[in-house]
Amino acid sequence: MHYLKIHNRSNHAQTFQCHGYNGNKDLTINANGQASLEAADGTSGAIIAVHEGVIGEQCEITKHGFQGNDVIDISNICGAGGNMTCQQVGDPAGKYKGLENFMQACNQAYHKLSQDKKNQLKGHVFLDGKGNVKRIGPPKDFQPLEEFVRTFANGRTYIGVGAWGPNGGNPADNAQSKAGNGSKDILIIYSDGNAAPDPSKPFTGQEATLAVASLASIEAPASMKMVAAAAPALGPGIQLTNKSPRKNTYFFYDNYWNGNGEAGANFDHPLKHVDVGPNQTVHVPLDVGFKGRVQRGDQQPATWGEFQVKASNDGGAHGDISLEQGCDGAATVASTDGSNVSNGFEKDIVKDAPAAAVEKKPNGEKALASTEGNWKGPGNQAAIDWEYKQIGHGKAYIKGGTGVPDVASKNNCLHFTFYVP
Repeated sequence: MHYLKIHNRSNHAQTFQCHGYNGNKDLTINANGQASLEAADGTSGAIIAVHEGVIGEQCEITKHGFQGNDVIDISNICGAGGNMTCQQVGDPAGKYKGLENFMQACNQAYHKLSQDKKNQLKGHVFLDGKGNVKRIGPPKDFQPLEEFVRTFANGRTYIGVGAWGPNGGNPADNAQSKAGNGSKDILIIYSDGNAAPDPSKPFTGQEATLAVASLASIEAPASMKMVAAAAPALGPGIQLTNKSPRKNTYFFYDNYWNGNGEAGANFDHPLKHVDVGPNQTVHVPLDVGFKGRVQRGDQQPATWGEFQVKASNDGGAHGDISLEQGCDGAATVASTDGSNVSNGFEKDIVKDAPAAAVEKKPNGEKALASTEGNWKGPGNQAAIDWEYKQIGHGKAYIKGGTGVPDVASKNNCLHFTFYVP
C-alpha cells in the first residue's frame, strides 16, 4: 500500500477536501502537522485546500496510472489561497510540481498592475485589510484572471482547463500531466510560505528523469495546426522530405527500450540510413513495430523526428519533433491519411542563436545544444531560453515529456520534413 503524505507547514490548522481518498471526508491538519492517507494503486482523486469556505489549490493524483506510473500535478484552476507542491517520495528535493511561492508571486504581480487591470479583476482577486492578495477565484471561469495568473505561474501549475475533448488546452498546462516514475508514496506540501519540499534547495524542474524520447506515452492527438495534405496509399514507414539545396543522409534509430512513459534513446546503433536529394521526397518503409526517431546525419546535437509506426492503443502512427538532444534545423511532422494535421516549425532558429546556446557537431556544423543533457553534461539553459522564445511551447519538445500535441496518422505513415539551409 502506498500513501499520500500531507504536510501542513503553516502556523494554523488547514482544512482539505479529499476527493477519492479518506473516504471522501474533509481532513483538517493542525499547524505544522502531518497526515498520511492510504492511496492504493488504481485510485485517483484530489486533495484540495479550503480557504474561507472556498476551494483553492489542489493536488490531483492518479495512482499507478498509464503504464504503471503515478500521475500527479498541482492545479490552480479553481483558485488559490496558499502554496502547494507535490512530488513522488524519493525524488530529488528540487524536482516537484507546483509553484512554491504562488501567493507571494501573485501579490507581487498584482501590485504592479495598472488600476484599470485591478478594476477588471475585482470580484476575482480578494484582498486582506492591508490591501494584499489573500485569495483568488477560479482562473478557468474568467479569462482576464487566467491571463494574469500566467504572468507569474505559467508552466508551474495548471491554470486553465488543459486538454479535454476537442479543446487542445494550453501547452504549459498540458505539460503538467507528465507521468512520474513507477508507483510510490506521494508527498504533498501546503504552506503560507515556501512550499518546496526542502525550502533550502532551489527548484530544478518538474521531472526527475532524463526524458529524451516521449513516444511510449503518446496515446492520441490533441490540438494541431491544419495543413493541406493528400492521402496517398502508403505502406508502413514515413514520407521523408529533404528541404535543402543539397543532398543529405538521414539516419533511423530504434529505441533500446520502451516503457514507464519514456524510452531508452539509441545514440550509436542506427537501424538504417537513406540519402535524399535536394528538395526530394522519398518513402522509407519500416516495420510496424518501429519506435524511435529519424535525424539528419549521425551526430549530435540534432533535431529529432520522434515516432512510432503503430501505437498499441489505436493502431495508428504517432510522432512529434524534439529539440531535447539539440537542434540542427527546423522540422515538421504531418499526417498522410487525409486527416490534415501537422506540428513542428519551419523557422531557422540556429542562424542567429546566441553563442551560449550553440554547440558544434564533431563535423564542425553549427547546432543548438541539448536542452535535457546527455553523456556530455547537463542541459543548456541558454538553448532552452532561446528555443522557447523562438517557437514557444507547443511546436516541439524542448523540456519534459508532455505538452506538445503529437500528430497521428491512421495509415501508419507520417510525413517528416527537415529544413536545411
